[in-house]
Amino acid sequence: MRNIKLIVAYVGTAYHGFQKQPGGGTIQDVLEEFLSRVCGEPVRLAGSGRTDAGVHAKGQVVSFRTNGSIPAENIPRAALGLLPPDIAILKAEEADEDFHARFSAKSKEYSYVIANTPGPNPLLWDRRWFVGEKLDLELMGRGAEKLLGKHDFANFCSAGSEVSGTRRTVTKAEFFRQGEEITFAIAADGFLYHMVRNIVWALVQVGSGRWNLERFADCIDNPGNGIALEPAPAGGLYLEKVNY
Repeated sequence: MRNIKLIVAYVGTAYHGFQKQPGGGTIQDVLEEFLSRVCGEPVRLAGSGRTDAGVHAKGQVVSFRTNGSIPAENIPRAALGLLPPDIAILKAEEADEDFHARFSAKSKEYSYVIANTPGPNPLLWDRRWFVGEKLDLELMGRGAEKLLGKHDFANFCSAGSEVSGTRRTVTKAEFFRQGEEITFAIAADGFLYHMVRNIVWALVQVGSGRWNLERFADCIDNPGNGIALEPAPAGGLYLEKVNY
């Protein structure tokens, strides 16, 4: 049986997240229907991880096994006529027998985009978090530096997480500005439920002056300190890359 690896991009606005769930309407549902059609047999795929409703991906990785004969390199071309325009298969290749999109992953990279503008752009309402107040990017960057290394991110994990441990190692956490857009880039060996969105929300509190750096640092240094966090809107979050 063949093992095939795909790199997939999608706009998550219209979907109930990546992972299959009761009621359907997920990216996985759409991909499995397409792959079952081109492979000529039922296909169940594995994703590198779930992305929530409204979250986007530039480099989601999935893998699946099949007895189908379609050459892997032909799958992206076949997808052009069969997948909706908000989902694309960027690359397909034969994978080693033991490759698994989720369990073989070593780290992931996400970005979060904030539009720091007085008012929203209706063309990007689902692709950015619009924050009208002035943000201190230097202060936010100093806060992001505190994320580096191995920490217990229990405070940044929203209720509903299915993982047993909350310690993660962050290898990159930085902000950069291009015009009116501020992008937060983060890489880690794994992420908790709403972890990136909760971090971004907290750092915006720092940048706006509502929080000081000490309060943000306390969320990292003292897991379970009871400080209430809110996840930033899903539309600003992008899964950039999965590393193996």
